[in-house]
Amino acid sequence: MNARDRLFIAVIVLGVLMTGPFVITALLVWASAQAAEQALLVQLIMPHLSLGAMMTLFGFAVGLLVIRYLFRQYVQGLLRMAESLRLMLSANRNFRVDPEGPPEVQLLALAANALAEQRDGLMDDVDAQITTAKASVEEEKNRLAALMSELAQAVVVCNVDGVILLYNSRARLQFRALAQGSTAVAGGALIGLGRSIFSILERNQIDHALEVVRQRLGKGAAAAIANFITTARGGQLLRVQLVPVLATTDDSLQREMTGYVLTVENITRSIEQESRRDQVLQSLTDGSRGSLANIRVAVGNLMDYPDMGLEIRERFVGIISDEVVRMSQRLDQTMTEFADSLKTRWPLEDVLGIDIIAAAQRRIEQQLGLPTKTEEIQEALWLRAESFSLVFSICFLASRLIDHYQIKELRFRLLPFGKLAYLDLIWAGHAMSSETSYTWETEAMQVGKEASPLSLRDVIDRHGGEIWYEREKAAHRAFFRFVLPVASPDSRVPGEVIDESGVRPEYYDFDLFHFQDQSIDLDRSLSDLTYTVFDTETTGLEPAAGDEIIQIGAVRIVNGRLLRHENFDQLVDPERFLRPEGIRIHGITDDMVRGQPNIEAVLPAFHDFCCDTVLVAHNAAFDMRFLQLKEEHTAVVFSQPVLDTLLLSAVLHPNQESHQLDSIAERLGIGIEGRHNALADACATGEVFLKMLPLLARMGIVTLRQALEASEKTYFARVKY
Repeated sequence: MNARDRLFIAVIVLGVLMTGPFVITALLVWASAQAAEQALLVQLIMPHLSLGAMMTLFGFAVGLLVIRYLFRQYVQGLLRMAESLRLMLSANRNFRVDPEGPPEVQLLALAANALAEQRDGLMDDVDAQITTAKASVEEEKNRLAALMSELAQAVVVCNVDGVILLYNSRARLQFRALAQGSTAVAGGALIGLGRSIFSILERNQIDHALEVVRQRLGKGAAAAIANFITTARGGQLLRVQLVPVLATTDDSLQREMTGYVLTVENITRSIEQESRRDQVLQSLTDGSRGSLANIRVAVGNLMDYPDMGLEIRERFVGIISDEVVRMSQRLDQTMTEFADSLKTRWPLEDVLGIDIIAAAQRRIEQQLGLPTKTEEIQEALWLRAESFSLVFSICFLASRLIDHYQIKELRFRLLPFGKLAYLDLIWAGHAMSSETSYTWETEAMQVGKEASPLSLRDVIDRHGGEIWYEREKAAHRAFFRFVLPVASPDSRVPGEVIDESGVRPEYYDFDLFHFQDQSIDLDRSLSDLTYTVFDTETTGLEPAAGDEIIQIGAVRIVNGRLLRHENFDQLVDPERFLRPEGIRIHGITDDMVRGQPNIEAVLPAFHDFCCDTVLVAHNAAFDMRFLQLKEEHTAVVFSQPVLDTLLLSAVLHPNQESHQLDSIAERLGIGIEGRHNALADACATGEVFLKMLPLLARMGIVTLRQALEASEKTYFARVKY
């Protein structure tokens, strides 16, 4: 029996107690009286019956108010206290009961808070002991996380069913660069914990590689590794190496494979370079055969017929000369193209120009004893360079300047010029001739006892740059100018995108080794499901009246963990002006959404991001209405189950006054940053949902079906948009 039923019974009892004794007494008196007495009673009572009824109703109303007051103070107050105690016991240990209501209830609240303080002290002691015991395990885990995050190769770990258990930043960036179609919007390729690797790589090739590994394991091979080359959706060539993850067993002869590690390398550019080189060499070979044949015939005729006429001899000599010229041109062209290919094979990398200058300054000051300074430095300028050879070249020039011109100081200047950068080495003193400059460029470099077989010109050519010598006559200064390429996204190999988040992402969850079924089963445990928590920002609150979505933010929950870095965050062009009152709330302006993808491009990408997962939102009816109104126009249907944290809060805490996201988060001890930003609100909703799961389990709500049925019974489930 719930509290409302008890209140209804109390009101009935009050009415019976107030009218029952009077009615029974009147009936008994009436029954025992004679007819004359009954007529007299009617004559006496009837004129005052209305006053008695009014007094009775007044007393009933006063009694009803008293009962309602007592019910709210004692019954509902104690129910709220019980909900607060459950919050302290499970979701938010820092939560405390407000000592409000009658003195007896306040004393009970104070006693409960005192018990909570004692409980927290004991839990702190236990947590300290657990932390000490887990220190070594955490250290190993952090080492693994650091190793995986910093690896230059793309690494993905999967279980035997192809479910992704771990991946590093390089893998995320590489697959994002290869994304095509709707997956290229806002989220990149669909790589993520709990997702299938077969959405990225071909299942048949991985299955074949696994079969090869199993055969080698069966034969007792020491290194059971399989390699294959596959084509990504965008036509990029990927070299994949598969290494098995073997279970540790007491029997060393039994090696069961529980998963595998994939290392992925994009070889598209290297294959193109090798193909180009092969074409150049083939062209040289085919062209040289014809020229050599002509030369051989001409020389043979000259040798066989020494007495031939002068005109014929000159003709054969001309043939030889022409063919030699053609071969020389062909060789020059081949060497030029082959040299360009060699340049691209140099290990150039993106490096800050200020770091190159700082390294050169240290070496010049330490090895040569020459003071250095900087002027006009563009600190945020990135270069595409091989840092060691470039620093060595700068030190070589400094050494030559000291030996020949006894310079006292060397200054550095770094400025951008379009897609190029000017790195200047400036000194005051004597001017040098162009012959000296050319000699320094072409001779093998040496600084002290360190020597290099490369010349300064070799280094500059292999960077695809130039070096100039110029004078500043007014300032009586001269400088060498290195013209170098600026690093840009267009110059990077696909997949080699710099991650500027500054935060090492957590992309590992080894508990998923035992996770197999990914279907959405309504009778499956809530703790075993994969969720997509999402939120939208809109132009207004009336989806049926023409308001549009302007931002979608979403984050995934896998194996009970909120994966903040596996998110979807995309602004949407509503193709209409935003309302000023809405801008004050969400902070999104017309300039921010102009040029962004429209809803027809964003919804398919969001559908790909959240497919095969349960959707979670706060006040989900509002967000889902916007999505449903776009179904006919975009042909994108979100048919998966939806859980609403607002409804779940009403299930868990029906006696609380507010079920807004901020109030729920405060009750559960969750801080919200960036309110009314779709992604930030989605993250906050995800944390709220995770806190709710153990509370639902204590109520016996453990499956998705039970959560949906309990939500449908709440008052808020009747709200429509």
